[in-house]
Amino acid sequence: MSPLVRSARLSLIVLVTLLYLVNGIASQVDSDELPAKNQPARTPPAKVGRKDKATPRFSWINPAQNSQQVPGLIHGQFHSTLVDQNVGYFLLLPPGYESKAGTQSQQRYPVVYYLHGGRPGSEAKGISLAPMMVEAMKSEQVGEMIYVFVNGGPVSHYNVPDQPGAIGADVFIQELIPHIDQTYRTIADRSGRGLEGFSQGGRGTMRLSLRYPELFSSVAAGGGGYETEKRISESEGRESETLRFAIGDNTWDLARVYAKSDRPSLDLMIYVGTKGFNYQNNLQYMAFLKEQGIPFRSLIVEGVPHSAKGIYEQKGLAIMKFHDDNFGSR
Repeated sequence: MSPLVRSARLSLIVLVTLLYLVNGIASQVDSDELPAKNQPARTPPAKVGRKDKATPRFSWINPAQNSQQVPGLIHGQFHSTLVDQNVGYFLLLPPGYESKAGTQSQQRYPVVYYLHGGRPGSEAKGISLAPMMVEAMKSEQVGEMIYVFVNGGPVSHYNVPDQPGAIGADVFIQELIPHIDQTYRTIADRSGRGLEGFSQGGRGTMRLSLRYPELFSSVAAGGGGYETEKRISESEGRESETLRFAIGDNTWDLARVYAKSDRPSLDLMIYVGTKGFNYQNNLQYMAFLKEQGIPFRSLIVEGVPHSAKGIYEQKGLAIMKFHDDNFGSR
């Protein structure tokens, strides 16, 4: 083989390898949350039942193979009348839930609903945090709480007016919460109910807590894409050319309405990593909340990228203590 041919083949191999690495890295990014810079969102919306190489096919039920390795983590499901099919969820019961016997068997626990990132929805997203949650409760660094990992629906934690089956927010609020309260020993009112999420789930946490403050008392929104939410606010509900939400269903407009109301107050935390691509727009949203007179606590995690697990590895205990203090469970 001549040196010229060998050199050309080597250059081709290097080029293919670089393309593979770039595509691999891009596939790990929550592209629905990337800063828009006044451009339409790069990732098309998840359509009900649509197959797409870039977007996994959506399912309302997603059991995970390794979930049984985490003590107290179980997969459950209920029949939704809204979508006329079964809907899955993961539930993390605290270490003492099953061991409380006799006179203590009626003990009730506060519950935190965790909203996953990414699209489309899956209750299996986010359960990588469960081992850290178990350890914090088992070591008695925080009080015992139930965690519920929610399936956000086809367009995570949103209702989409022109997609009849994309009603993840309604399924969560109207059906999952009552199901959990009826099935498990929860404190079934806002004093013992919290909401938390990251990325898409951070957006959902903020939207749903502002819309339904009578349901939640403790709220921790992580790494939400508030630049995207602002674009939705300023474009009559449009996130992109192909995805439109109801007017007013965004974190900016809902905060303005909430600030002018006399609805129940929220214990609110916003957390974000300084290396995450939503860091700056989280700072901007915090400044906006201050302007609106909405109190909150900020948790800035130095050196961490856009990663729920990365943040929990450094500051998960602080987030759990935030809920625990709000519930007064210790």
